[in-house]
Amino acid sequence: MDDHVNSSVRVVIADDQALVRSGFGMILAADGIEVTAEAANGAEAVAAVRRTRPDVVLMDIRMPQMDGLEATRQIMAEGADETRVLILTTYDLDHYVYAALTAGASGFLLKDVTPEHLVAAVRLVRAGDALLAPAITRRLVERFARRNQAKAAVHRDLSELTPRELEVLRLLATGLSNAELADRLSLSPTTVKTHVARILSKLGLRDRVQAVVLAYETGLIAPGSPPDRSPGSMPERW
Repeated sequence: MDDHVNSSVRVVIADDQALVRSGFGMILAADGIEVTAEAANGAEAVAAVRRTRPDVVLMDIRMPQMDGLEATRQIMAEGADETRVLILTTYDLDHYVYAALTAGASGFLLKDVTPEHLVAAVRLVRAGDALLAPAITRRLVERFARRNQAKAAVHRDLSELTPRELEVLRLLATGLSNAELADRLSLSPTTVKTHVARILSKLGLRDRVQAVVLAYETGLIAPGSPPDRSPGSMPERW
């Protein structure tokens, strides 16, 4: 485990704009992150993942031939368990981003991300965390989950969760971090992490992003519910 954490991070950059690819590539290389391949469309991205087995894919949504959404679906369907997808978008409420999150992406970044945030995001996602800005993701899910309520009937049965786990999932879906959950529930951070891990395992979810989506689609939390976090909270790792 320690060798995995300390070894070099390997990234594929998929974007139809050459300047975006080269710019992100230089930023990552300057921090010791290896760019194993670049792709100008989704088909090239899928091929690059098969060929180089990267840790993280920076995936643009709107690309010719095959978009980033379909590329993400194919990468996840092929069982690339060690490969995480970070969606790149110009618009934080693009419905394609929501669809990519449900397909298995581990988070998303706006293309005007700072170099420091880009590097931190890649490293956090590579370590197994989901990365998102809670406030943005909450708006995204609220906007599009209500259009997918028919899916709720086919989702996993939430009755598998204990009352405490349901409470944790409900609060998690409002955008609380582990530290905030621990404070709200008077639990230790370690206990909160255990609860979250059990929720993901019982529901067969990849990460907290999918847990948030599931909470809305099953009606555990309703679109428009007030957020349970302090004003001005910063984007963070989940």
